[in-house]
Amino acid sequence: MEHIMMTFLKSKWVLWIILVLAIIGGGYWFFMRSNSASYQFVTVTQGSITETVSVTGNTTPTKSVSLGFQNTGTIAHIYHTLGDHVSAGEVIAELNTANLSAVLQQARASLAFAEANLASLMAGTRQEQLTIDQNAVTQSQMALINAVANAYAVSDGAVHTNVDQFFTNPRTSIATLTFIVPDAMLANKVAQDRIALEPVLTDWSEQVSSPSFSGSDPMAVATQTVQNIAQVSTFLNDVAAVLVKTPLSGSLLATTLATYQSSIATARTNVASALTTLTSAKTALVSAEGALALAKAGSTPESIAAQQAQVEQAQAGVASAEANLQGSQIVAPMSGMVTQQDAKIGQLASSGMPLVSIIGNGGFEVDAGVSETDVGKLAVGDTATMTLDAFPNESFVGSVFYIAPAQTNTQGVISYQIKISFNKVDPRLKSGLTTNIDIQTKHNENVLILPQYAILQNDNGTFVETLVGKAMTTSPITLGIQDQKGNVEILSGVTLGEHVINIGLKKQ
Repeated sequence: MEHIMMTFLKSKWVLWIILVLAIIGGGYWFFMRSNSASYQFVTVTQGSITETVSVTGNTTPTKSVSLGFQNTGTIAHIYHTLGDHVSAGEVIAELNTANLSAVLQQARASLAFAEANLASLMAGTRQEQLTIDQNAVTQSQMALINAVANAYAVSDGAVHTNVDQFFTNPRTSIATLTFIVPDAMLANKVAQDRIALEPVLTDWSEQVSSPSFSGSDPMAVATQTVQNIAQVSTFLNDVAAVLVKTPLSGSLLATTLATYQSSIATARTNVASALTTLTSAKTALVSAEGALALAKAGSTPESIAAQQAQVEQAQAGVASAEANLQGSQIVAPMSGMVTQQDAKIGQLASSGMPLVSIIGNGGFEVDAGVSETDVGKLAVGDTATMTLDAFPNESFVGSVFYIAPAQTNTQGVISYQIKISFNKVDPRLKSGLTTNIDIQTKHNENVLILPQYAILQNDNGTFVETLVGKAMTTSPITLGIQDQKGNVEILSGVTLGEHVINIGLKKQ
């Protein structure tokens, strides 16, 4: 039997039959396998979903202020440095107040003088008093004439000595600086101002050296002198600005530039002092002439009222001088910590220039920028969860309390500033800490949910794919909000428990 079977298997016809059957069976298997599609399905579920907006910001103090001097001057004292805690009302830095103190003393003296005149008027005027008042006028006139002469001498020295040392042909119409200034416009202005000053100084020199100068009308001369000093002061300020902007070079060494700057600073101080002296002399003359006029007029009710006005004017002068003196100090308006201290002793401080910054003791908030696509989702009061790079594995909770009404354009990118408060004060917080923020904008309960990867989006709309029998169909859907995990709220188009095909990607 075994022999018969082996003979049968060795038959050619049997081998051909087996081969054909194998080919037919393999083809059928391949054909059936290629025509049976395999799908993965996602089930429509019901639950809650939260929409969030994620941004990055930085902590900033809730209270902060930048401070500077109200007056221009040289810094004389520094009482608090970087990192110091200060209380409201403490003086942080102070200018040299010698000139301002002198002005205040002069104002107080003028007030005392006006009050004395008022008392004299009310007591009645005697001949002896008239003589004294006349002498006071004469002395005030001479003092004003001397102040004019002094103002000329100081201004002439400031220009011809302090400035002309770095000018070529300074007293001609072709005056130019001896060094190159990057700001050509400012350099040209300084050169033109120098040319314009020369005839002013020449006429001024002729005036004060004239034999008739001492007999001139002192008030008229003083008025012209004030205009001349103003022109000189403007010129010196521009020269100082030029020296600040001038770089060092082979022809302009650091020591030379420092010498020039020191010389101009001295000149500006001297000219300012001369102007103060001139102004004080004018004020004294006006007061003396007023006192004499009142004495001659007698103690009428009108003259007493006029002198009372002089007293009030002098009181205002004292108040102004006191205010200027107070403006020479940087005073802490609130308690906190000094976070910027750029004031240095000997430095020339400009009026209004911020030198000191203070952050208050009221804690911190977070500033961030939100894109224009997300700002419409936000509302004041939205809850924010925050993590700070400085404190890993910790979360902080707060809420949005400010949304800017106008945009911020940074290199063509539009954003809107928002501010977020912390629910709890944390003493570890510092200014400038990087903060990662998740803001909860909407939360819906009992809604239909699908993952994003089961949703098809194209130019025709938004769809899901399902199987009806063995045929795949496309159904339109309406989307709601989306959370950070990729889950999407489905408003219409599917039912709870329905199976949709997991397409695996978002088509564009």
